[in-house]
Amino acid sequence: MKLFISLLCTMLAFSSMAQQLPRQTIKGLVTDRNTHQPLPGVTVAITTTSAGTATDEKGAFRIPGIPVGRHNIKVTLMGYEAAILNNVEVNAGKETVLEIALTETVLHLSDVTITGRNKQQAINPLAQISARQLSMEEGMRYAGTRNDPARMAQNFAGVSGSNDASNDIIVRGNSSAGVLWRMEGVDIPNPNHFSTLGATSGPVTILNTNTLRNSDFLTGAFPAPYGNALAGAFDLRLRNGNSDKYEFLAQIGFNGFEAAAEGPIGKPGKASFLLDYRYSLLAAVQALGVKFGTGSTVPYYQDLNMKIHLPTKNAGTFNIFALGGLSKIHFNSGDDTTGLYGDGERDAHYRSNTGVLGITHSYNFSANTFGRAYAAVSLAQNTADEFLVENEVITEPAVVLDYKLTRGSVGYQLDHRFSARNQLSGGVSGELMNLRLHQQLIKDGDSVLRTYVNTNRSTGFVKGWLNWQHRFSNTLIANAGVYAQYFLLNNSFSIEPRFNLKYQAFSLGLGLHSQLQPMEIYFYETNGQLSNKGLGTTRSLHLVLGYNKDLGGKLRFKTEVYYQHLFDAPVERMPSTFSLLNNGALYGFANKEHLINDGIGRNYGAELTLEKFLQKGFYFLFTQSVFSSRYQGSDKVWRNTAFNTQYVSNFLVGKEWTIKPGFNIGADSKLSYSGGQWYTPFDVPATIAKGYAIYQEDKAFSERNRNYFRWDLKCSFTWESGSTTHKFYIDLQNLTGRKNIFTRRIKPASGTITEVNQMGFFPNVNYQFIF
Repeated sequence: MKLFISLLCTMLAFSSMAQQLPRQTIKGLVTDRNTHQPLPGVTVAITTTSAGTATDEKGAFRIPGIPVGRHNIKVTLMGYEAAILNNVEVNAGKETVLEIALTETVLHLSDVTITGRNKQQAINPLAQISARQLSMEEGMRYAGTRNDPARMAQNFAGVSGSNDASNDIIVRGNSSAGVLWRMEGVDIPNPNHFSTLGATSGPVTILNTNTLRNSDFLTGAFPAPYGNALAGAFDLRLRNGNSDKYEFLAQIGFNGFEAAAEGPIGKPGKASFLLDYRYSLLAAVQALGVKFGTGSTVPYYQDLNMKIHLPTKNAGTFNIFALGGLSKIHFNSGDDTTGLYGDGERDAHYRSNTGVLGITHSYNFSANTFGRAYAAVSLAQNTADEFLVENEVITEPAVVLDYKLTRGSVGYQLDHRFSARNQLSGGVSGELMNLRLHQQLIKDGDSVLRTYVNTNRSTGFVKGWLNWQHRFSNTLIANAGVYAQYFLLNNSFSIEPRFNLKYQAFSLGLGLHSQLQPMEIYFYETNGQLSNKGLGTTRSLHLVLGYNKDLGGKLRFKTEVYYQHLFDAPVERMPSTFSLLNNGALYGFANKEHLINDGIGRNYGAELTLEKFLQKGFYFLFTQSVFSSRYQGSDKVWRNTAFNTQYVSNFLVGKEWTIKPGFNIGADSKLSYSGGQWYTPFDVPATIAKGYAIYQEDKAFSERNRNYFRWDLKCSFTWESGSTTHKFYIDLQNLTGRKNIFTRRIKPASGTITEVNQMGFFPNVNYQFIF
């Protein structure tokens, strides 16, 4: 308590150094939501002050001299729905830059007031159901998220995480391997440190919320632009750097040390850059006695996020973006093995590298036609070396893995608006990919290091989509589309119809979806041959019904019910419980040969969201999901999937107080409760007899962990001093120290089974300085 009071007094002293309340500029760009055309003559009013302006011929506006704090903004233009932006944060250390998209009304009636679209609605106008916009500013307010977009999304209805150690996005009982990651319109590899083969998650994100702007998150029944995914899609957008002045950010916390810079390139007001670099400080954190799930071993990582914005006078706009992350960890056999990943009998070295470099070009051919092209290259690389150790002497290697997947992709999208009622959109893209995979291991029951995969092969992937949007009225909108993809390795081809309809508060979505298997599955070798080469895609039929109602007072109610039928899932030829629908339940990938597309699954459930958007410093978010997720392997027996927790509840609440102008205190809390995950029990007698772990496969996913519970509490402080902004928070995660189960381990010699718990109490501290 004394420390808290001392800290508060120090912050108040800093904030009182400024004799006057600092002021800052609000500026931005207003465009048409469908055609991306800049809109001149738009009225932009700061309703919390008397300030306001109109956009120029390029759709840009600038309002200087706005007091720091939160402000409401109203954006209006004849023939368009009004946009209301509430609680826009203005800080002393950085200009507030807004990108606002207005929707054209179908009926231009001067005596009718058209209200703006709700705050949850996705940025992509084609996504009318099972989609919502994720505000980075709001997401960073949530307790327990570690400034990670994936962990922010885990708070939404229909979504859960698999465990505290990873940011898995489990959507409606589907494997997290079914999630699509997209940045600046380009599909990207898993954007997480310490990633594993076939996964879309990891313990630490490479993404940086300081460089992201509001983005879309979709949980099913995707519209036509999204494909090669069965579970969810994260459509991320990077913000532009400030094109008028240089701004800087320094940040230090348990996530690492971070430095960022942005500003104009050349003449102010045009081109800009944004660069952010982070380096881990977990060695220092561990020295403080904080445990983060790796025993006495220290993980190391660093990452970079970058965007260069290059508008031209007559040739459109170019954007160059990059994302990169390097991570490594080394476990010694003699280290503390109470962590989640260590093995007391092995030395282990793991590395993962991820990189994306892309360029986009957008061009307005006319007031109604917009085109966008991209080209990108990406890299996903994992290496692992494990060595058996006896009497502190390394005897022989047990696992050798070298995985490197490189992709080159190009694509083009064209949108044409025929009228306010009708718009046609379409796109086509292609990928060339090369996989280098070398895997050696000593399998359980064997004593020889054998080579199972040694390949270096290339293939291609082509996809395209077309969507027609018809607006019968301002409240009745229909999207009908089709998505198609072709995989050159085995000539597999699919055509997938998509449809969604929205009428006032009601919505409907249905479609056929498919997803390729992880590349390492296709390139698994048996006697030098690709034994899984002929595998087709896993497919899914998805139906969703929704109701989304504004209750007034910044309160919104939303519910959705859904049914998903999965088929053509890879299973083994001989009767077994194995199915790739459970991919991602464990680290690593399945060493399975001669798989066939004969498995099925089904997910169904209901979701509820009650959300109060920030008003007078107060907000809350309550989500409840009830669902069933089951599958059949080649033994034709219905079983729980590994992710069938059956129910998930989240309650987030927060309050912000203005102690004095330029000094705010916030408190945020999160309660999470869900059913336990299913697991396959050990066969103890067989384990003792064989000398390695044997499972009761006839009882696959028949036993269950105890229910999951976690309470996070976050306290934050923001103070303005001159032309700088200071932000500090302490996020107390798993405040009660609840022992949620991570996994079970067995000692073959004795048959003793021990539970390994997830992370206990974890205090996450962060300080940010913006100038």
